[in-house]
Amino acid sequence: MEDNRELIQSKDGGPSSYQPPLLKLTRLQWWIMVAINIFFLTVGQAAAVLLGRFYYAQGGNSKWMATLVQTAAFPILIIPYLFVSPSENNSDSTTRPSVLLISLIYFAIGAMVAGDNMLYSTGLLYLSASTYSLICASQLAFNAIFSFFINKQKFTVLIFNSVVILTLSSALLGLNDDSDAPQGVSSTKYFIGIITSLSASALYSLILSLMQLTFEKVLKKETFSVVLEMQIFTSIVATCVAIIGLFASGEWNTLHGEMNIFASGKVSYVMTLVWTAVSWQICAVGVVGLIYLVTSLFSNVISTLSLAVTPIASLIVFHDSTNGVKIIAMLMAFWGFVSYVYQNYLDDRRVRRNRDRGNDSRNDDLI
Repeated sequence: MEDNRELIQSKDGGPSSYQPPLLKLTRLQWWIMVAINIFFLTVGQAAAVLLGRFYYAQGGNSKWMATLVQTAAFPILIIPYLFVSPSENNSDSTTRPSVLLISLIYFAIGAMVAGDNMLYSTGLLYLSASTYSLICASQLAFNAIFSFFINKQKFTVLIFNSVVILTLSSALLGLNDDSDAPQGVSSTKYFIGIITSLSASALYSLILSLMQLTFEKVLKKETFSVVLEMQIFTSIVATCVAIIGLFASGEWNTLHGEMNIFASGKVSYVMTLVWTAVSWQICAVGVVGLIYLVTSLFSNVISTLSLAVTPIASLIVFHDSTNGVKIIAMLMAFWGFVSYVYQNYLDDRRVRRNRDRGNDSRNDDLI
């Protein structure tokens, strides 16, 4: 059976000089690991979005608290970090960048993550979970644009098709009436929810591109430990920013009253926040795992697929109202997703073909 190590390549398309111990698996074992991480990402993200909407629906109203729980459970990521083999950390002889430079990068990205989480929290406050998720699926279109300008990735016909379809999908929801808006949300707030959700999607895609640029140009490696460190340290910064925002805004004064009026009770209030935080970190484990096992682009694609599937779960859990416009928007989101995935399938085939040709050429030289 083909060894999974053949799937791991360096940035220039050639075989990587370092093979992480975790990836010394058979092809079947590798696919099982990928499937497990896809499960973590999709289930964690869907659960986090639904619990976030539940928090608001039951009487929660603190946007800073909703922002805080998105990163507050980051210590969960320390668990897989403890299992990283010491040899991986010493696998690259490249001189590490200065601590000051890395600290500045982590701080900047962490602050951006906090701002992004705040935008997401605002969008979820004013939109139903299904509409929110469909709009956030536009992050794939933003990712294609930022990857083109920042990461120098090609902008093909299929990618352009995906960008157009996902943009039209979001525009349809923006033009849709606010009949599915949460109770008490005005048309103005509904529009604000759409704008903040789109802004959050754009900022998230920018963060992903900047992270990829950091891996390639500054850290110059993308091992499991490095990816985890990026996630952990940026989450620490984002959590600190959210805590400062919670106290500076005065929202912390309202938390006790919020707990008392929470429709399903005080225990439910606490457990909702706890499991929302845990769900986001389960999602983060899946994200990190897919970045390590496959690529950051693939991880973002699966994240977008989860956002496209979440509306279905929302219709079941919250009985969100639906209409023809929302159904068309959902189908368009899937169409855009499939176009993007197919382009990456073609890219992967080309990389494998070039790799095989390179291997054949080296074998001919040895004969």
